Amino acid sequence: MQNKMEEPAEKKKKTQFRLYNAMSKTVEDFKPIVPGKVGMYVCGVTAYDLSHIGHARAAVVFDVLFRYLQHLGYEVTYVRNFTDIDDKIIKRANDLGEDPLSLSNRFCEEYIDDMNNLACLPPTHQPRVTEHMENIKNMITQIMENGSAYAVEGDVNFAVDKSPNYGQLSGRKLEDNRAGERIAVDLRKRNPADFALWKAAKEGEPSWDSPWGPGRPGWHIECSAMSAHYLSFKFDIHGGGSDLIFPHHENELAQSSAASSDSKVNFWVHNGHVTNNQLKMSKSLGNFFTIRQVIEKYHPLPVRMFLLSNHYRTPLNYTVAQIEQASETAWFIYQTLQDCEVALSPFQERLAKGGKKPVQIAGEAQTCITKLQEEFNDKLSDDLNTSQLVTGRKFNEALKYMTLNLKPLKKQKQMSPLVPSIAAVGREVESILRILGLLPTCSYDEVLQQLRDRALVRAGLKAEDVVRLIEERTTARKNEKFGISDKIRADLAAKGIALMDEGRETVWKPCVPVLQGKWVRFVGWIRASVDSLIGFKWIYRFIGWFRRVTGLVYHSTSMKKQP
Repeated sequence: MQNKMEEPAEKKKKTQFRLYNAMSKTVEDFKPIVPGKVGMYVCGVTAYDLSHIGHARAAVVFDVLFRYLQHLGYEVTYVRNFTDIDDKIIKRANDLGEDPLSLSNRFCEEYIDDMNNLACLPPTHQPRVTEHMENIKNMITQIMENGSAYAVEGDVNFAVDKSPNYGQLSGRKLEDNRAGERIAVDLRKRNPADFALWKAAKEGEPSWDSPWGPGRPGWHIECSAMSAHYLSFKFDIHGGGSDLIFPHHENELAQSSAASSDSKVNFWVHNGHVTNNQLKMSKSLGNFFTIRQVIEKYHPLPVRMFLLSNHYRTPLNYTVAQIEQASETAWFIYQTLQDCEVALSPFQERLAKGGKKPVQIAGEAQTCITKLQEEFNDKLSDDLNTSQLVTGRKFNEALKYMTLNLKPLKKQKQMSPLVPSIAAVGREVESILRILGLLPTCSYDEVLQQLRDRALVRAGLKAEDVVRLIEERTTARKNEKFGISDKIRADLAAKGIALMDEGRETVWKPCVPVLQGKWVRFVGWIRASVDSLIGFKWIYRFIGWFRRVTGLVYHSTSMKKQP
């Protein structure tokens, strides 16, 4: 476990990975075009504003796919683009009085920062549209030469009538299709469904020279040109949000096929939306939270955990309750690993060296590891199913094994099977966290402190406030004013701060905020009043007995406010 060791090569067994293909509408065995290598292109963001939590889901899903393919032993070329010139970018820049390219460059960098915070690995290539104008113009020329596009007054449109398989990805019939444009339908088009490959320059907008006059690319052509440039016309996976199936990916497919008869994507993969009150989260609806807004209050790793809590193809409804629960789960995982790391520290040198007669791990530990590996492989190999992986039974059994054996481990002075057993289970847990992108890059001490800091932000408290309240509670307990001590504890729990009495010391940890039931508040008020005003111990003892007998306990529920 020390230094979060790399995954042993012997664990990388051959696993048959199966992945849903939106083209065939079935889950298929994944077989790359070139054995041992995978080419993956994912449509990135249009850089005109800070990215929201829906963008984060797409990035995290394909980051896990990237990591998992590498785990399976593939050499992966992962391309994710930036749209850095577009109608929306120009409009936003005009509203702000800013140069469009300066604005888009700024938000590209902001997005990269957000991805770093969410522990997403950098793709192999992150191309921008403005850097690939020659590739785009060359592809448009190819499409025109093949008879599938036409120029009109400086614009170039793709002729959907020339694409016999148009609609095969989305399942839409040509006669039912809209224009597939981000602007109003152009009456100069031969078919209303024709879409722009090149747009003639407008006054005051950025433009580039072309054989058809100055202008800029349409939305769809950029991805066809950049994917072909980095991966060729044949590659393994094309990904993006499910809202891109039509028109964006349908139009990409048509124009790439028109540019080259060799064009082929093996798997079209799409993630489901993040919803807010069951409506798709989007900037146009104004019902979104930016990544920055969310991670101000919640550590990025629990946010990432939340984004992986459903199968990637299903919608994911954003609720504070789920992120609160993910934060508590993350705390438990990292605290368990931290406790084990500390307990194993006296044996680290021996564990690293091994020795002539290495101590074998216990059978119970080996069973725990085997079951954990089986559950992990079964889930991820079956269409990248990340749901309930870190909250599932086998993962929690592994954590439980480590936790239950901590006490006897601390009493160990000599090497015994318990030492390598806990270390081996810990390494397996870390291996799974690494593939999911949930293994901290800093120490466990640091990430636990970061989780505490975010909990204080949510509670509206400072660390010294909690220390003061713990001292007040300790004083109240010494004076047998248990009503006051209970109220302090309950008030903190309602703010997501759980107090734990460990011997003579009281420590705190983040928790899911606990709201008190009305009877509990009433009894607590009576107890505090008695303690403060009367001080008769026998009255307190009667109320305490009454509370225990009637079973008046705290009721856990989720916080309702949104960040």
